[in-house]
Amino acid sequence: MYVAVKGGERAILNSYRTLAQYRRGDPAVPELTLAQIREQMPLAVSRVMAEGALYDPHLAALALKQAAGDAIEAVFLLRAYRTTLPRLGYTQPVDTGRMQLRRRISSTFKDVPGGQVLGPTYDYTQRLLDFSLEDDAQAADRPAPAEPAHAAEAAPRGAYEPLPADAGAMPRVTDLLQRDALIDPDAPPPGDPEPFDLTRQPLAFPAARPARLQNLARADEGFLLSMGYSTQRGYGNTHPFAAEIRYGSLEVEMVIEELDAPVVIGEIELTECQMVSQFAGTAQEGPKFTRGYGLAFGYGERKAMSMALVDRALRAAELGEAADAPANDHEFVLYHSDNVEASGFVQHLKLPHYVDFQANLELLRRLRAEHGRAAHPASDADPADVPAPRQEAQPS
Repeated sequence: MYVAVKGGERAILNSYRTLAQYRRGDPAVPELTLAQIREQMPLAVSRVMAEGALYDPHLAALALKQAAGDAIEAVFLLRAYRTTLPRLGYTQPVDTGRMQLRRRISSTFKDVPGGQVLGPTYDYTQRLLDFSLEDDAQAADRPAPAEPAHAAEAAPRGAYEPLPADAGAMPRVTDLLQRDALIDPDAPPPGDPEPFDLTRQPLAFPAARPARLQNLARADEGFLLSMGYSTQRGYGNTHPFAAEIRYGSLEVEMVIEELDAPVVIGEIELTECQMVSQFAGTAQEGPKFTRGYGLAFGYGERKAMSMALVDRALRAAELGEAADAPANDHEFVLYHSDNVEASGFVQHLKLPHYVDFQANLELLRRLRAEHGRAAHPASDADPADVPAPRQEAQPS
């Protein structure tokens, strides 16, 4: 029997009750509803859905509430629930070019077909605390901006509408570059093989790009942000441009066997980012732009951008570039980007390790004793420190 955990059931049950009290907070304060979390913390909900690999704003809000706002714990809860769901089928590939846009910008061309759509963003706000938000009643009555960039920006999120269907075509910026053969093609591989499924197949190396993108799509945003940042500080050889960032909604279709035709089963929000980087070319092909790709559930602009940066960094070796930076190492990036696995491995150190530690402690004491005897052998001892022999009494 592992005596370290014997008799701890009562303490664990008490811990459950204490956690529930901590999560709830002061009972005098009204409890948060799932609708409030879903509608007023949409960025947190989007992150939990993306890293939890499950698109369900209601369940993501529930996970955030249960986790007391801890995004990584909420991701863990959502992934654990996802593993219990049956796999009923596969949807059709989505075409992000048909997205009903709420935001669309490009930092490579000022004038793009369809124009720049700023949408809801913190990019142009002053990073100063808005103390008017302290008063809930005052915040609810605060007037909208006089001249928003888009009329829908003045409305609450629940009433926010995408651009009208007749707003004009908005082709991808990378499609314009591809039309002139200035960027590497983005087409299915020969034979269009069945995509890799990371939820059912273990990650193996060398990992193809579809497997890498799946891994990055649910990777920890902070880790990807750090890796992407490193590529811009010299730990990589790319200087990217944000060709396009899109945020909006898109219909999801599924082929029903009885109908033999695709049927719309729902609508999801997505954020897409395509980065372009210069490529010097090789003996076989001339100079061109290369791309990095990022896609995230919900509104996750920072996640999609970081994913695109890391995707491009992971392509260095296949493009014949130096691949000696941390962000170029496939195993390092892909194995360490999952926050659920990383959190579990770090937090397991909180579990009882009494037996292991006692074994190490006993070994350390024995080694120190041996080291002491080797450093101070008996031959080097001071004669004054050697006790005199005991004198035995002689018979008279």
